[in-house]
Parts: sequence; structure tokens; C-alpha cells
Amino acid sequence: MTTAPEPVIETDAAVIGAGPVGLFQVFQLGLQEIRAHVIDALPHTGGQPAELYAGKPIYDIPAIAVCTGRELTDALMRQIAPFAPQFHLGHLVETLQRQPDGRWRLGAGGGLTLLARVVVIAAGVGAFQPKRLKVAGIEAFERRQLFYGVTDSARFAGQRLLIAGGGEPALDWAIRLATLTDQAPASVTLLHRRDGFQAAPASVERLRALQSAGRLRFAVGQITGFEQAGGRMTAAHVTGPDGALASLPLDALLALHGLSPRLGPVTGWQLALERKQLAVDTETFQTSEPGVFAVGDINTYPGKKKLIVCGFHEATLAAYAARAIVAPGEEPPPLEYTTSSARLHRLLKVD
Repeated sequence: MTTAPEPVIETDAAVIGAGPVGLFQVFQLGLQEIRAHVIDALPHTGGQPAELYAGKPIYDIPAIAVCTGRELTDALMRQIAPFAPQFHLGHLVETLQRQPDGRWRLGAGGGLTLLARVVVIAAGVGAFQPKRLKVAGIEAFERRQLFYGVTDSARFAGQRLLIAGGGEPALDWAIRLATLTDQAPASVTLLHRRDGFQAAPASVERLRALQSAGRLRFAVGQITGFEQAGGRMTAAHVTGPDGALASLPLDALLALHGLSPRLGPVTGWQLALERKQLAVDTETFQTSEPGVFAVGDINTYPGKKKLIVCGFHEATLAAYAARAIVAPGEEPPPLEYTTSSARLHRLLKVD
């Protein structure tokens, strides 16, 4: 039986990347009355700050003395909520092709296809790919029992969950899942190659407290194999620092060993590159292809600084330039301020 292809999604703008700059791009596009769909290879929004600095302080966001990567992501998600963007997470954009009518066709993993009038690439230093376990045959359980990110914590309800990793994301998810009061795992075990972590002291202290209270288990070692029965993984073979072997029963395995940024398919999109970054015009932040913009760490121009605040500026100018493409022939709206513009208040659903 032949499976019908997924329908093509048509939109004004496609934003590639759901990090802080990509999220702020959605806000600026919304102020220009441009509908946006957002695609990201990670299974969650927030990009690098949410993945690597979820609980660590950031001090250089304007008007915010200090916030964590998660807090910054949450604030941006609240800011763009009035524009109701559509998110496609866990999808890597593989192809970008101009169509005869001038629009851009984006093809992503999982059969996702979008057709957009403009494309904004906000992919940071590239698409972050999880570091996969190097255990022969274990890939067969991916997306069934083996996961490299969390899109829905309820997936682990009632299961014996093994989390592998020693960084902030691993500790964060171990703590969160071990303290759930609804749809919680039957048990949570954190596995790391040594009894020490690359995480904030507060996270380590919280983990130790849960371990002492018997709400979370901790084991030292690395996964070197697995057991299976009936087509399901039933346990992980773990080799300790002293070479001793152990077997940890499991129903689900969450591997959080970090991410590797890869420019990946972008290099084949026929866009001008300089030192593996997209060259842009600083008046519009358009790339060498009309209708394709690049903002944030993925672009380059004289004087470029890889700072979130610079990406916010780039996203603002890109949105103004995108308006002329999405609504050709229309008089662009005048420069307005969110403090006083009735039009912007309407868009932002301000009473």
C-alpha cells in the first residue's frame, strides 16, 4: 500500500532555526504582518542557549540583568505568542529550491515540505545534531526506546528510564523527570562516565539531594552494549571505570551527550559563503539569493560580532526587507512604535 505524500505547507515566511534570534525574527515578521513557520533540527525551541546554557546565567540581554537560557527562551515564546507561529521541531531542512513563481520550496526530514515567499536562515553555527551512541545495532531502537531529546515527557510515564550524560541538559532532565508528580517514570537512573559533572553547582546539589532521598539513582560507567528480547531493548550493558561490567534494566534510554553543530545541507544551497558563513548585505541581511535572508551567527559581514543582541538587530532589518517581497506593490507601513501604534497594538492583542 502506497503512503500518500505529506501536503505542502504554504506560508509567507519560513524561519530555519528556533534559537533566540530565530524566535525574535518571528516577532519582527509578525509586526510586519508576515506569517511564519519555524523549522529546527532540535526537538525543542531555544537553540544553543536552551540546550547548553539552560540553567546558566546570561548577562548581555538588553534590559535583563541576568537570565538563564531557558528563561530567555520562555520570554521569547511569550513575546511571539500573539502571532501564533507554527513550529516543526526535530526536522532538518535538507533542500532549498527556488520555484518558477519565485517562491522557495524547503524539503526537510520526515516528509515535511514548505513553500514560502521568503526564507530566513537563523541556524546559528549550523544545525545542532546530537552526539549518537557508538554502540553497534542500537540505532534500531531510535525513536522507539532510544531518544536524543525530549519533546513530551509523558512518553516516559511508568517506564524505567536511563539517562546517559553528565552535562547541564542531562542533569536538568534527570531532575525534572524524577520530580514529576503526574505521568512520572517508574524510575530514573542517571549514568555518567565519572562521578563529576559539567553543570551548575546548584544542579549538582539538587541531583545529590534527590539521590540521597531515593528519588533518583546514579551510576558511573559507559554504555558498551545492550540486551534485547522480543524486538525490544531490555537493559544496557555498562562498563565502569575499573572495567567491571554491569547491566542496567530499562524501558527507555535518553542519551544526552551533547550536540555537534554542522553547517550541513546549507553548503549545497548555492548561497555565497565566506569561511563557512553566509555573506549578507547589511542593509537588508539578504544573502546572494533574493528572498533568502540570514541572521545571527550563521552570517558574516565586515565588523560582524557573534552576539545575540546583534542578531536581534539583524532580524529587525531583515523583517522590513521581507515585507517588500511578501507584499509587493503595497505601500509599506510607516515606522511605528509599539508604545503608541494602534495597528501594532491590534497585532499584539494589546487591550
